[in-house]
Amino acid sequence: MQIGIPKEIKVHEYRVGMVPASVRELVHHGHRVLVEHNAGLGCGFDDDSYRQVGAEIAPDAATVFARAELVVKVKEPQAGELKLLRDNQILFTYLHLAAEPAQTAGLVASGAIAIAYETVTDEAGGLPLLAPMSEVAGRMSVQVGAHCLEKEQGGAGILLGGVPGVPAARVVILGGGVVGTNAARMAMGLEASVTVIDKSLARLYALDLQFGSSMTTLYSTIDAIEEHFTGADLVIGAVLVPGAAAPKLVTRQMVAKMRPGSVIVDVAIDQGGCFETSRPTTHAEPTYIEERVVHYCVTNMPGAVARTSARALNNATLPFVLAIADKGVARALAEDKHLRAGLNVYRGRITFEAVARDLGYDFVPAADILAKA
Repeated sequence: MQIGIPKEIKVHEYRVGMVPASVRELVHHGHRVLVEHNAGLGCGFDDDSYRQVGAEIAPDAATVFARAELVVKVKEPQAGELKLLRDNQILFTYLHLAAEPAQTAGLVASGAIAIAYETVTDEAGGLPLLAPMSEVAGRMSVQVGAHCLEKEQGGAGILLGGVPGVPAARVVILGGGVVGTNAARMAMGLEASVTVIDKSLARLYALDLQFGSSMTTLYSTIDAIEEHFTGADLVIGAVLVPGAAAPKLVTRQMVAKMRPGSVIVDVAIDQGGCFETSRPTTHAEPTYIEERVVHYCVTNMPGAVARTSARALNNATLPFVLAIADKGVARALAEDKHLRAGLNVYRGRITFEAVARDLGYDFVPAADILAKA
């Protein structure tokens, strides 16, 4: 199969869909890989590193999209890339369609087969292609939150861990999944006072076993969120509903009650965000102030640590890329229910129920479409 790796063009996105080690595996399996010029430069891989493992270097994205049967990316296709997609071409990347009506419409119109990393599942019911970037984003959320609390950044001038005689910052994390757990680890490592709020008692129990009395766990209710949110110095939104828009757990009125200079980091912004005051930002302009509270809502947080992120992501995606390339997309999807869960758009039809519901499309089960393919 001809596999294409275009350069990411989202603002300040430095990751790459396939690192050289992954390309080597694909070439070893007999596949041809076409990499756009300088696609890996942002995370330290030059064109020669790809040539050495058997890839061909393309001069531009148009060449990659024109020749590739399977396009492997990191972020959702931007407007110019949507125009390059064609009927029956396979796109494998993060999509987050429930919060992106324009992108969804573009994918439907293209006739492409779009498989989303974030909805591929595993035997344990987890999201294995979302997990590595959630780990990165969770850990980064505390780093950027601590930075935003500094006075020069618009924050209240609070050191996350405090010092002897001065209390530590109060960190509230909404959601105890992969993002929330990694955020909690980082915040506790910096000696902040950490509270995690989640609606799953099983998850809260697991966190209690893992971290013990050094963390406070709370069952999620409107009352609990409002009480602890308004007194927090740093709040991290780590809520996920797979494939669907994130629920708005925090109202503008709640945000307005926070102390001026407090900080919100909305890791759920890819799915629309879980704060009513959230709106997407970029690494070029990562923050804004709303209701006297600093908001950090970058939609591609892991792009800031591109080398770590790209390698971690490839560890998870490579087996699925190999399956698609070795078997062809129809057989790979038919044989693997977990990969099939990642199918969001198939030649003009929406095959992921939450996306169809949130954006008003007719839903067609992937199994039904594949049975006729």
